[in-house]
Amino acid sequence: MILPINNIKNSINFSADSNPKDKKTLEYDHDTLLPNNPYTYTRIGMDKLTNAFTLYPAKGLKGSKNANFYEFLTMGTVPYLIGSAGLMAVFNLANRFFSPFDKVQASKTGQKMALGVLFYGIAKSLSKQLISRPVNMLTGVDTDRPYAKVIYELPDNINDTDITSIEYHKVFESVEFPRWDLLYGDETKGQKRNYRYDKIAKKLNMGKNLNDSDQETKPRIKEIIVKSSLAKSISSYMWAATGVALAFQQPWEDYFKAMTFKFWKPQEFLKSLNVFGNSFVRSAKNLYKGEGNGVTKHAGKILLGLAVLSSVLGVVNTVAGARKSPKSSDIIKPNEKHVVS
Repeated sequence: MILPINNIKNSINFSADSNPKDKKTLEYDHDTLLPNNPYTYTRIGMDKLTNAFTLYPAKGLKGSKNANFYEFLTMGTVPYLIGSAGLMAVFNLANRFFSPFDKVQASKTGQKMALGVLFYGIAKSLSKQLISRPVNMLTGVDTDRPYAKVIYELPDNINDTDITSIEYHKVFESVEFPRWDLLYGDETKGQKRNYRYDKIAKKLNMGKNLNDSDQETKPRIKEIIVKSSLAKSISSYMWAATGVALAFQQPWEDYFKAMTFKFWKPQEFLKSLNVFGNSFVRSAKNLYKGEGNGVTKHAGKILLGLAVLSSVLGVVNTVAGARKSPKSSDIIKPNEKHVVS
């Protein structure tokens, strides 16, 4: 089996000046698997957001030969945030032109609209964990596992020493070409080469101590990636819709009256947080109980039920197929002749 060359320990530096003081200190000197935890994703998110507003647009505008598709996609965050802020502003900035009564009514709608935009983004993002976390626990496949990719860029001029950049990707970002190499253990650190694949094989009921657990599990891992991706797409939009519906409940009006972000006034700020928690609980109850008659009264229950069901069925569909043990009759047909060459 031929594996790609990886884990290059020494970074490559194209420079006309060999002075060590001018060399860039890399956070990573080779493609590195990162832990999947809130700290890592917060750090990655801040890095990508900062670059999306500063570094990447500058490279594109000056026609840098190192600008790439990853940077283009990362900059998609900019219009998303600006559009969200614009949507919030549309329903709030014109209030001062209304009569006092109309201003109050418009403010209520505008504030709920702004909260709906916020809840939409949060619910759509966090709901994906309702699929990936259970799938990881039940199969051992972390579909969201991030890694840092080291990019060696072309020098813009002969004195350019800063020609490396870091991109953040996911191991299973591509279904056809996952980064299998990053999942192998580092034998220099006493790790078994296939120890991650061994764990996956065990959870998928494929047995223990397999000779080639990596080759045995890869087809099933691909199946898990495809099914979980579909489940995330469906589930995330259902939860996003639920978040918007939650934001339009009447109890939020109490929070808007007490709302403040002046954390330097702890008493007022803590009171605001307390009212937020109470409004959230009451709004959730209102959404579930509903108002009116017929379908209208049960609309909240139906929406919430569909969101929960989409997550549960997504996990079940992903895990059930992957953990199904193949029957011997599916592998060997005793009534047919087999020739081994």
